[in-house]
Amino acid sequence: MLSRYVSLAVPMVFALSVGACGPTSDRECVAGVTDLNTDPSNCGSCGNVCADGYSCVASGCIPGDCQPGTTEECYTGPDETLGVGPCVAGSRTCDPTATWSKCTDVYPVQEDCGNSVDDNCNGNVDDDVDADGDGFTSCSGNDCCDSTECTKPELVNSGSFDAAGNNFDDDCNGFIDDTILLCDQGIPSNTTNAMEFARAIDICQVAGETDTKWGVITATLTLADGTGTVDPEGHAVRPRFGTGAVPQGGVNLAILSTGGAAAKTDVMPGYHEWGGYSHVGTNESPFPADFLAANGGMLPNAPDCPAASGDTANDPTMLTLRVRVPTNAKSFKLSTMFYSAEFPEWTCSSFNDFFVVLLDSTYAGDPANPADKNLAFYQPAGTMDKVPVGVNLGHGNTGQFTQCVNGATGCIGEPGNISTCTGVEMLAGTGFDDAASGSCDTNSVEGGATGWLVTSGNVTPGEVITLRIAVWDTSDHILDSLAVVDGFQWSTEVAQPGTVIFSGKQPDRPVVQRDLIQNTLLAN
Repeated sequence: MLSRYVSLAVPMVFALSVGACGPTSDRECVAGVTDLNTDPSNCGSCGNVCADGYSCVASGCIPGDCQPGTTEECYTGPDETLGVGPCVAGSRTCDPTATWSKCTDVYPVQEDCGNSVDDNCNGNVDDDVDADGDGFTSCSGNDCCDSTECTKPELVNSGSFDAAGNNFDDDCNGFIDDTILLCDQGIPSNTTNAMEFARAIDICQVAGETDTKWGVITATLTLADGTGTVDPEGHAVRPRFGTGAVPQGGVNLAILSTGGAAAKTDVMPGYHEWGGYSHVGTNESPFPADFLAANGGMLPNAPDCPAASGDTANDPTMLTLRVRVPTNAKSFKLSTMFYSAEFPEWTCSSFNDFFVVLLDSTYAGDPANPADKNLAFYQPAGTMDKVPVGVNLGHGNTGQFTQCVNGATGCIGEPGNISTCTGVEMLAGTGFDDAASGSCDTNSVEGGATGWLVTSGNVTPGEVITLRIAVWDTSDHILDSLAVVDGFQWSTEVAQPGTVIFSGKQPDRPVVQRDLIQNTLLAN
C-alpha cells in the first residue's frame, strides 16, 4: 500500500554523531534541564547530535526508526481514500526500542457486499464490480484487492501466486507471503506417478480443468512423442544425484534418463553403468513432431558439428505437465543439469543426445519464446546461433560444460579441446566420475555435465500451458545421458527465454522449511 505519515511531534534535527563532543546543536542545551538520556540533539552531552537513522536512548545514539515516546498521526492506505467511507487516520507511538508501533488507522479492505459499508473506501457501497479488469469481482470472495485495497489490484486475486516478499496477500487466501516452498517430501524414489514429479520440481499446487486457481491440471510420463509407457528404471525422484547435485528447491529433485536414473549407491531403481543400459519395453519413438517440423524436419545442431542420424528418439523419457498459469505470472524458470557418457569422445558427432524443455504458450510478446518451443538452448554471444542443450555443448569451449576434465574432446567425433571445465564435484558418486583412461586423454573420466543451468520462458497470465521436459539418445542406444530438473519458480516479470549458467543464490526459505530441508538431506 501507499504510506503517508503526518508527524505531530516536535521536528528533530539530525547530523552525524561524532561522540561526546559533536557539532553544535541548534537546540539549546541547559544543564539540569535538557534530558541528555533522550534528546537526539544533545545525546549524552550538550551538542552531540544523533545521525539520521539513529535515536537517543540511555545517553547513546542507537539505530532506530524514531525517538522513544514520540507519537505521530499515520495512514497506510492510498492518499485518495483518506476520509472516504470508514477510512480514517490513526496514530503510532515509538516504543523504547526506537521502533514504531502498528498504526491504528482504518484503511481499505475487501468489499463485503452484505454490510452496507464502503469497505474499500472507493466512494461506492457494496459495489460488486471488476474495477481492475482481472476477471474477478470485488464481492465474489475471489478478489481481495479490486481497486483501492493495494497498489497493483490487477495482480491480486484468487488465481494469483503469492509472490514472496511483497508483504501482501496476492492470492487472497487470508495469509500474507505464504508461498509454498516445500511440497516434495515423502515421494518414493521409484514413483511412476507423474504428478509427484511435478511436486519434485517444486510446482506445489494442483488445479482442475474448470478452476480459477493456478496449478498442475494433468501430468504424464511417456516416450518423446507423448505416447507409450516408459521404463521405470529411466526416471526417479531423489534427495540428491551422487554427492554433489543437491536440490535447488525443496528436499527432492527429478531425474530423467536414457539409461538408469540412479547414482552408484542408489536403489529403487538401482544403478546401471553408463555404457549402454537400454530401456526395457518400448524404447524408441519419433521425435516430438512440432519441434522437428519447426526445424525443417531435422534436429537442430551445434555449428560445425555433424547432423544427427536417423529419425528416432532412443530410450526416451518425457514428463509432460499441463499447468494453469497464475493470473499475475509472466514467466517461469527452472534449474536443470545435463549429464552424458558421450562426453568427451563423441562430442561434436551425430551421437548428440538431447535434452529439451518444450513450452506451448499463447505468449506473443517481446522477448519472444523460441519458434521451435525449445527453451533448453544456449546462444553464443554475438551470434544468432541457438545450440540445443546436449553433448555438443561441450564443443568449441562454449563454457556450458563445466563439470568435466579439461583436455581433448571429439576424439571419435570432430576433434576439439575444452578448457572451461571447473571440476567434477557434480559427478561425484554418480559413475560419470569413474576413471576412463585413454578416452581422448589419459586423465579422462566416464562422462561430463553442464553444472546447474537456469531455463526460462514467458507465459500469458491465466492461460493453460503445456510443458514437455524430455531426454533421449540420438542415433543409437549406447552411452547414456541424463537430466536433473528442480527449482521451478513463477515470476511477475517477463524473462529472456533460453538457458544460461546458474549464478547467484536461491531465494531464502523460512527457518522452519530450511531446517526441514537440512534434516531431510542429512537423513538421506
